[in-house]
Amino acid sequence: MCGIVGVIGRADAGPLLLEALRRLEYRGYDSAGIATLVNGHIDRRRAEGKLGNLAAVLAQDPLPGTTGVGHTRWATHGAPTERNAHPHATARVAVVHNGIIENHAELRTELEAEGAVFETETDTETFVRLLDHLLAQGLAPEAAFAAALKRVHGAFALAAIFAGHPKLLLGARQGAPLAVGFGEGEMFLGSDALALAPLTRRIAYLEEGDWVAVTEDGARFHDATDQAVERAVVVTAVSGAAVGKGNYRHFMEKELHEHPAVIGDTLRQYLDPGTHAVRLPRLPFDPAVVPRLTLSACGSAFLAAHVGRYWIEQLARIPCDADVASELRYRDPPLAPGGGAILVSQSGETADTMAALRLLRDGGQRVLSIVNVPESTMARLSDAALLTVAGPEIGVASTKAFTAQLSVLACLALGFARARGTIDAAEEERLTEALLSIPGHAAAVLEQDGRIKALAAEIMTARDVLFLGRGSMFPIAMEGALKLKEISYIHAEGYAAGEMKHGPIALIDPAVPVIALCPSGPLFEKTASNLQEAAARGGRIMAFTDAAGAGPLGRFAEQVITLPSIDPFAAPILHSIPVQLLAYHVAALKGTDVDQPRNLAKSVTVE
Repeated sequence: MCGIVGVIGRADAGPLLLEALRRLEYRGYDSAGIATLVNGHIDRRRAEGKLGNLAAVLAQDPLPGTTGVGHTRWATHGAPTERNAHPHATARVAVVHNGIIENHAELRTELEAEGAVFETETDTETFVRLLDHLLAQGLAPEAAFAAALKRVHGAFALAAIFAGHPKLLLGARQGAPLAVGFGEGEMFLGSDALALAPLTRRIAYLEEGDWVAVTEDGARFHDATDQAVERAVVVTAVSGAAVGKGNYRHFMEKELHEHPAVIGDTLRQYLDPGTHAVRLPRLPFDPAVVPRLTLSACGSAFLAAHVGRYWIEQLARIPCDADVASELRYRDPPLAPGGGAILVSQSGETADTMAALRLLRDGGQRVLSIVNVPESTMARLSDAALLTVAGPEIGVASTKAFTAQLSVLACLALGFARARGTIDAAEEERLTEALLSIPGHAAAVLEQDGRIKALAAEIMTARDVLFLGRGSMFPIAMEGALKLKEISYIHAEGYAAGEMKHGPIALIDPAVPVIALCPSGPLFEKTASNLQEAAARGGRIMAFTDAAGAGPLGRFAEQVITLPSIDPFAAPILHSIPVQLLAYHVAALKGTDVDQPRNLAKSVTVE
């Protein structure tokens, strides 16, 4: 996840940009840079590594100019070098970017045919070259920016400055947050209120698809159709010690809406959008020969590991065990000589998972951890660590961290399969494309917020709720049930759909909603048959599916919410979002403490 900031100031923008970037450094510290307008021309300073390196560059070679943009980067596309650091610029425009431009390869081919010469491996430069091309045709900055936005797909936030326009900043958001800050004779852009807190407390947030023209006099907001719109200016209470909720009611709601950017940023650490190949770092075990893997975690992280087991066994054909960490240590299973272990945690400090780690290492297993905090104990004690790029997650109920964990596990499954020769390059490319399409599809799921909220109103009075899924959707059913339990306090259970008739069907009556995760694919007909059995007994079937499944399910389901069509391999990541959003709306409608549900803590550091 990258951090972006922009300033139209009264004094030099450089110090303000640097201070804002310090507050965004949690979003990335592989490189950083700023660009300003100096006598109407674009100038910039960039540095590889942490923000202190950029500060040292600026101390030696200050950058004047009152209008500028800045960026702190987590390298996901292109090596973490100064050449790939933002801002990316031509003589006409400089741009900073957070997110993913999914169709950058085809745009790059088109622009190169027009004579554009690219200098980096980043997708961001594609937007810069496209914008420069439109400016060269004589379009004014706002017209060129609006036209360029219509050509790009994905989840992103952007900010741009233009040569010859010393008091203009343009910004846009699609699936990634962006805020405008209002000062006294100064204006600001930032990834969130945390970055802008030292500069102003008056904030307006772009809504999905918005773009904004910021001048020294204020901001003009436009929606995705270029129509002028109003966006409320609020006074934020964010300080240096807190992360803000933006214009969301709860941290959980804000974090749900960060899914597209988080998934994209995490995937792009391990997938090459240009070659559609997996690029895993050095692992502590050789997936080509490892005899067995043990996956372990707690809570939602365990459910992510459970999906990972399906993926790794099906694609790479490596035998796997998946255990709740608190049980693994007491089951004390025999461990395969030369085996490997994969542990999953958001905080990297979960006590039971740490105990499982020690057990596995003592048993001769080589341990790989998937964590969101690189300095965590788990990351330090593992033989290797893969990072999720979820950023701070304040809500106790894990949301974006869960989909980030799934994203890493999906990449591991593909990498293991290629290493073992169980898939070929064409299949790797097909499945990689499916994963890279998720951020855009995730943004489309979030656009169904209203329908999911209406569904929540239907089940908020239920005493019991069943979630059903088959195959890799079974753990997602358990994730939906877990979220509903922990924040709404409604009893809910997730079951493998085929197991319903082995007991849970006795619970079916008109008072028990049945939430079905039933995308089209090889398991669709079997799952639909199970759901018909429930419907025949008075069950209220409420299904999440895709266009191909909507018709058949609509014949007996009370409600059907149609999600974007996606390859079955990637479906668990996408279907995680609506079940989490459903739980959120049920809890919010009931008035429970969504962010701090009773008896729960964010990081469980005691057994």
